[in-house]
Order: sequence, then C-alpha cells, then structure tokens
Amino acid sequence: MPPAKTLHAIDYLQSPEDYPPRPVCVAFGDEAFLKRQVLTRLRQAVLGGGDGDYSLSTFDGPGAALHQVLEELATLAMFGGGKRLVVVEDADEFVSRYRGELEDYVARPKSTGVLVLEVTSWPANTRLYKAVAASGLPIECTAPPAARLTRWLASWAKQAHGASLEPAAAEALLEMVGPELGLLDQELAKLAVTAERGQKVSAAMVSRVVGSWRAKTVWEMLDAVLDGNVAQALGQLDRLLLAGENPIAILGQVSASLRRLAAATRLVLDAEAAHRRVPLRDALQQAGVKSFVVEKVERQLRRLGRQRGNQLYRWLLEADLDLKGDSTLAPRSILERLFLRLAVPQ
Repeated sequence: MPPAKTLHAIDYLQSPEDYPPRPVCVAFGDEAFLKRQVLTRLRQAVLGGGDGDYSLSTFDGPGAALHQVLEELATLAMFGGGKRLVVVEDADEFVSRYRGELEDYVARPKSTGVLVLEVTSWPANTRLYKAVAASGLPIECTAPPAARLTRWLASWAKQAHGASLEPAAAEALLEMVGPELGLLDQELAKLAVTAERGQKVSAAMVSRVVGSWRAKTVWEMLDAVLDGNVAQALGQLDRLLLAGENPIAILGQVSASLRRLAAATRLVLDAEAAHRRVPLRDALQQAGVKSFVVEKVERQLRRLGRQRGNQLYRWLLEADLDLKGDSTLAPRSILERLFLRLAVPQ
C-alpha cells in the first residue's frame, strides 16, 4: 500500500472505504462537525458494529498517560474486527508532552491496535507530522473554501440525508447559515424532511424553511450596524440570542456579507498601489455583491471607510477564534465588540 498523504475530511468522508485505518490516525483542525464524522467512520472501520465497542478505549488528552495508552494498544481485542481502537481526545497537550515517544511509536506501531489522535494544531514542520503523513492517516478537519463547501452541501445532502439539492439552493443555504458545517447539516436534515418524495430542494424552499424571521433579522441587524445605528442592531441581537440562535451562526451569516466588503476594499487598495483606479461599484461587483443591492452596499462601504474596511478580515478572524474558545468574554460581548467597530468610527 502506498504511503498515506494528508487528506481533507471531505475527501475522506466521501469514500472512507478507499482510506482504511492505519496504525496511527490523526484528525486535526478546528471544525468540530468534521471531526465527529471522521471519528465515527474510523470507529466503524476498525470495530464494525455490535460487540466491537468493547474494544474501544477513549482518553482525555490533558490527563492521559502514555503508558496507559500503549497498554491499551498492546491488548488483544476480544470483539469487533480484531483490533483495539484507542482514541486520545483533545490531544494537543498529550502530543507536546510525548512527542519523541510518539515519533518512536509511529516508526514501530503495535499490530494489535489503532491509535487516533484528535488535535487542533498539527504543525507541518514537525517530524511527527511527516512520520504520520508517510505511514499513517492524517485527516484535516477544517472548513473548506466557499466554492468547495457549496459542492459539499449537495453531495452531503444526498449521502447523509437522501436529499437532492439544487446548486442555487446550496448557495442560498450557505449565504443564510454561514460556513458552520454542523449547523448546515441540521438545516439539511430539516430540508430533507420538508421535501416531498423525489422533489429537489430549491432555493425557494431554503428561503421558506431556513430563511425565517431570524435570517431576516440578521440582515436587518447588519444593515443597522453598517448604518451606524448601534441601539437598533443590539436590540436585534438580543432577539436572536433570546430565541436560541447560535452566536457562531450569527457571525457566519454576517461574515458572508462583510467578507465581500473586505474583498472590495482590497481590490481598490491594490489597484491604487499599482497606480490604477477601480471604481468602488465595480470592485463590489467583482467581490460578489449582487446588482440589486450594490447601491446600498456601496453607501455602507463608503461610510465604513477604507481604513476599517481594510481591517475587516482581521476583525472577523478574531471574532471567530474568540467565539470558538480563544477569549473568556461572553459570546454576546464578542459580537457587540465587532458591531461597535463596524458602527462607530475609531
């Protein structure tokens, strides 16, 4: 069998049978939904069903001791597919603590078990990364670019939910929900139930089922922010949070529009650096702003200004990381900080 290379989780999940588990597998990245799906498929491949779960051992990375993990890997499996599956969750600290020993293990793994490390960070410049890429199965669990995510929605709808999704419906769903795969999967499940037998999910159906008052409120909230109406925007944020809307989903929805403003700003600034001039409206259309809203968005971007427009990518990344655990602030406070940056000139 040829050496394994780093796979993206989407490629793995489309045909996991093409990538059988190796003695050491790594699921790395920050996309929790993809990690869950990858770990489920690895578990099925190693253990099968039924009594196979008796051959599963799971460790919490921060408190795990290497000798315990190795003992489990060396123990003969009495059930399942003949091997033990040992999963170390939240294993970043575990990997840092035992990096040298893990390098040795990858070189001489036990034939009795499969080790799965679930980590967020997996630097490509380490010997451990290269060793697992050569003989193991490393799987990257990060959100793909928007174009690939749209294609994934269509294939995942059919694979996981038995639903056919029109291309325009996939685009509309991504626009409304944002690049949060777990939330997108939940909406696909609702759409699959709503669609009649043999009916394709259309953009109109997405708008009806997903585009509820919450989606409308998000767009109105963003308009209020970009118009400088902080009180109105925060009132709408209250409504969304009280209704149970996920803060990450709210950020995902506003980010889709704000990234277009950021892209248009970069186009204008790059042109000026090259001693060229690109009209702002042309830049917005190149960035993907639809013609029927371009006049409104041009006004909003002019109010935002080039200085703040040029910081949009950084602000959005910071808010995303903070909502996913990099900050001790409450999710509401993280969103409020972003909105104030957008609404009030600094």
